[in-house]
Amino acid sequence: MFKTAPQFRVALAESEADLRAAQRLRYEVFVEELGGSGAMVDHAARLEMDRFDPIFDHLLLFDDARPADPVVGVYRLLPDTQAREIGQFYSEDEYDLSPLHASGRRLMELGRSCLHRDYRGGPGMMHLWQGLADYVERHGIEILFGVASFHGTDTSALAQPLSNLHYNHLAPEVLRVRSRAFERMDLVPQDALDRPRAVRETPALIKGYLRLGGAVGEGAFVDRAFNTVDVCLVMDTATLEPMRRAIYAKGRA
Repeated sequence: MFKTAPQFRVALAESEADLRAAQRLRYEVFVEELGGSGAMVDHAARLEMDRFDPIFDHLLLFDDARPADPVVGVYRLLPDTQAREIGQFYSEDEYDLSPLHASGRRLMELGRSCLHRDYRGGPGMMHLWQGLADYVERHGIEILFGVASFHGTDTSALAQPLSNLHYNHLAPEVLRVRSRAFERMDLVPQDALDRPRAVRETPALIKGYLRLGGAVGEGAFVDRAFNTVDVCLVMDTATLEPMRRAIYAKGRA
């Protein structure tokens, strides 16, 4: 796949050029690959953007061995202190986050996570997670959350993975956010759940969060503009310490 070995580096976007590189990659993934759209998508310039971009921090994965467009991974990060600037988190358009606000803990929203197609299935996401763990520690974040997506808008076609999330990965009630346009997730009876199939049909990013101790809110949300069915993932950052050890162990292997 690569003519030379990747030279990975993770850093926050520091310039308008960095942000544009992130938006170009998001366009390739979310618009061209997945068929998404949005009010501020610039098709002429091939940029996927929205009104939240100016207040998010953008964690970028660079491959410095790549001669052009070295940004090959993106994470969008919004600590609660920055969310107050516009009075909401991005996810609040889809989910009632009252339980998280009531927790009194430091919150941070994750979103727009993606990798260039050439870097999927390799160590790229681990590098991004290492950068995320560093950011969380630096800012004293206690609860991570954000929407994650299944491709398409037909919940019946996702009956197995959505039901598995409902029966086996529902967040504790104290952190259980709820969809504002509620779509049931218990679409098959529990005794008809085919867990191996459900796991196969669950996107890798969602499975990664679940392995790290993440859980999901109640109900799905159909985002027709983005051509997705969304679930809201919630994770206590106490689980990030084992995550950090696993990342560093992998890096030394």
